[in-house]
Amino acid sequence: MFFRQSDKGVPSAGRASLALLCTLAPSAASAHVKWFEAYEVSAKPVPITTTLGLPYFWLALLLVLGFFLVATLLEQRRPGQLVLEGLDTATSPLRRHADPFLLSVMAAFFVALFAVGGTYLTPDLKTKSELVPWAQIVIALLIPMRRTRPLAALAIVVLWLFTLGAYDLFHLFDYLALGLGLAGYLLLSGMPDGKWHDRRFAVLRWGIALALTWSSMEKFMYPQWFMPLLEEKPFLAFGIPFGPYTTMAGVADFTLGFGLLWTPLVRRLSAFALFALMFAAVYPFGRVDLIGHATILASLLVVLADPLRNSALEISPQGRSATLYVPAGLAAGLAVTMVSYAGLHNIIYERASGQIAALLRPESSVVNTNTGAAPGAFWRGNEHYHGDAEANRAPGAGAAAAMMAQMHAMHEAANRVNVTGDVNRDFVALMVPHHQAAIDMARTYLESGNDPELRQLAEHIVSEQQAELTQMEALARAHSSNVSMSH
Repeated sequence: MFFRQSDKGVPSAGRASLALLCTLAPSAASAHVKWFEAYEVSAKPVPITTTLGLPYFWLALLLVLGFFLVATLLEQRRPGQLVLEGLDTATSPLRRHADPFLLSVMAAFFVALFAVGGTYLTPDLKTKSELVPWAQIVIALLIPMRRTRPLAALAIVVLWLFTLGAYDLFHLFDYLALGLGLAGYLLLSGMPDGKWHDRRFAVLRWGIALALTWSSMEKFMYPQWFMPLLEEKPFLAFGIPFGPYTTMAGVADFTLGFGLLWTPLVRRLSAFALFALMFAAVYPFGRVDLIGHATILASLLVVLADPLRNSALEISPQGRSATLYVPAGLAAGLAVTMVSYAGLHNIIYERASGQIAALLRPESSVVNTNTGAAPGAFWRGNEHYHGDAEANRAPGAGAAAAMMAQMHAMHEAANRVNVTGDVNRDFVALMVPHHQAAIDMARTYLESGNDPELRQLAEHIVSEQQAELTQMEALARAHSSNVSMSH
């Protein structure tokens, strides 16, 4: 499999612990991979049993579980109370002004979307509609006034529903909980003072938690999406093999998102860790990452400040029983999320047919001429291959067409090589496109293929031929330098 372990490549337990700690630094877990790399949301996900068979999945889960147990135990004693008091002191200005802070960031976010243009709600949701940016600026204008905030909430929901006309429902699940959390906060903040008004921060926190736990499944179900990002920025993995690192990053994302729903100390520490994780990604991934995650970052700071904690809508019991319920709550949350993710994908892409399929997966069923280039194209000019409508009707046909295109590109690149008669130079020049095509085809298979042995072979091809490609390019540069010096 993509993240298969071998005796030679498995780090020690100490190094594994370091990998989990490294999730607090810039990492692939910090950025939404669909914003920067190609993806194929209709591809068959890695089976749940494969993830459950990974030792690093369980090791990371045990390490985070230990953190939760220690935090809930300390919370009932003086050290934990001192930490909470310290957090209260440090965040008191934000706690007093949480609403103006959040509303300002939300309004600025929609103004930024209007200014950039061409997106519905996030970088990977592209549109050529001239009306969408104006809807975004209207939302920004409705947010500051209390009476009009419910209208802003309704407009956000309508905009999300409008996006269903161009993108698959499963794709938009990534943004459903967050969108409902933002809309719920705006709706409740516009209501008169009372019980429902006091729950506005809790609703927002639930939206963030559910969004993070859901999106964390990508690292288990589609680890191949993260390989190009880690290959492009290998420093993000801190020397940890990409497979174990991606798995442990997924565990960190899920458990910290789950922690937002637990006791005050756990949720505030989880919010701090998530904020550090996402904010640290701004440097390697740029201002786009900052803009895209602005509402989440602001919301996490509010969770850290913990205003209106008596209306927090916690799922954990109070007192000593909170510690006892940590393993059960975490296991139940992980099981429900994994089964829901895999089950809904199966229903939408394997079982749905006819008009229902056309409604649920317009992005994958037809060539979408209204959305332009998908994810990475918004930032780097990369086109995202979806295949043609005829090819996508059969599972794997789009991937096969992509591999044929990659073979064709290899032949064209080889034909462009100027053969000089220098066997050293010509050998490298002809082998480079050959190796690059092999890598591209293996990556394409990893996006859609599900045979364990073939996935293992594809992973081996990417790893080995990428190393050989790097070596050949270095030798070619050295050979060219020697030739120039001799002349």
